[in-house]
Amino acid sequence: MKLAHALALILMTSSAFAANTPPGIAWEQGDVAAAFAKAKAEKKPLFLYWGATWCPPCNQIKATVFNQQRFIDRTKQFIPVYIDGDSAGAQKLASQFKVRGYPSMILFKADGSEITRLPGEVDADRYLSTLELGLSNARPVKETLSSALAGGKLSSDDWRLLADYSWDSDQAQLVPEDQLAATLKTLAQAVPASESYASTHLQLKAISIAAGDNKANGSAEELALVHKVLADKQQTRDNFDVIVNSATDIVSYLSKAQTSERSKLSDAWNKALQQLALDKTLSANDRLSALTSQVALAKLDAAKDSKLAAPIIKEVLERVAEADKSTTNGFERQSVISTAAYTLSEAGLLDESDVLLKAELKRSHAPYYFMLSLGANAKKRGDKTAALGWYEEAYKKSVGPATRVQWGSSYVSALVDLAPQNEERIEQTAQGILKEVAVTPNAFYERSRRSLEKIISKLATWNKDKQHDAAVGRVLAQLDGICSKLPASDPQRATCQDLLKPKA
Repeated sequence: MKLAHALALILMTSSAFAANTPPGIAWEQGDVAAAFAKAKAEKKPLFLYWGATWCPPCNQIKATVFNQQRFIDRTKQFIPVYIDGDSAGAQKLASQFKVRGYPSMILFKADGSEITRLPGEVDADRYLSTLELGLSNARPVKETLSSALAGGKLSSDDWRLLADYSWDSDQAQLVPEDQLAATLKTLAQAVPASESYASTHLQLKAISIAAGDNKANGSAEELALVHKVLADKQQTRDNFDVIVNSATDIVSYLSKAQTSERSKLSDAWNKALQQLALDKTLSANDRLSALTSQVALAKLDAAKDSKLAAPIIKEVLERVAEADKSTTNGFERQSVISTAAYTLSEAGLLDESDVLLKAELKRSHAPYYFMLSLGANAKKRGDKTAALGWYEEAYKKSVGPATRVQWGSSYVSALVDLAPQNEERIEQTAQGILKEVAVTPNAFYERSRRSLEKIISKLATWNKDKQHDAAVGRVLAQLDGICSKLPASDPQRATCQDLLKPKA
């Protein structure tokens, strides 16, 4: 019976893996050490993908990059390793390799040094070009950065790799977070005049990071650069990741509300986004993301409850309908429908967003992801009962140990926010999550750890007036019991015990 059960689990795991990865690639699974040994023996680099079944950007990469023959052919030049965030040991590996967000993709030398971290937010052509540069260059990015900052001579490929390095997922591997914007600005100033793309992109990334930090206002020089990029169709396309993902942050950083400069910059940015939203060389999801940013810009300085203008509402409805109809690939739909539903919601079209999401529940390979969006829509309406129903259903239907803790943390947060008086339900939900944690190996690493921190912190906030001391005490006692069963030599024990001292 034990053998039959083990074989069944193997078959289930293999089936799930096959269903969630594009065909044609000989992915290594699970044993990363063995994969590195293979890379060393075959004198090849190693490509590590870390993602999740439900994750929209992960599915976007599968639909637009991993399925391309150009990528499939390149996999013969390296050892491809696929790590699902819910697989055994995945969160511990994430801690080891300093990866946090899904997806994270790293190209390593066989000795384990990083050649580059690949950007997941760019289009397929730029992604593949960056991968190919990494394969041909094979110089650890740490060395390249050090040389650049020391005034060394870099090749054109070196500068391009630095410009297209995934700085957003660096996790302070190369540069401390509080020094990142300044470092990228320094790099941009060191780029030779012949490498205009690298210089511009590094400057824009520096501005984007500074804008996200929201600690100061931008300079006239930065404003001039942004206007120059927005006025140039090719530069807008080349830097579309920043143009689409950082619109409101940078506009707020470089201009003050209710000023002529704000209007001028917003108009220029909106025109650039409109251009990208219509650019058929971009994927359906990238075009929709440009539309999402148009909606965000339209709302930037508007009164809280004001409605968007009729033309943009019409455009949102038409573009979403077109994307829904034309997107047939299952992986791509996970990404496209997520963006489409969010865009509808942000445009104030909650009913239309719900219709789209509910229809997708029947088609999606991870419907529990969309249930969270339905919960968020209900919360926006003020329908607490419906919101909690969706958050609960999402948690119940979620699959995988790390995912279940994450979805559970969302459910607990929703309960505390929307039904703080329901002490029994909150306590039982938290205890149910901890029961699963107790039997899950490596439950105190990376995403799972952060989800548990969120739960305990939320409970502490809920109990700030000491009205729920008994309930919270029982949850913490349960957690303490889990901690005490971890070996003293296991670093997870200290992590677990730290959770017992939450900061509200």
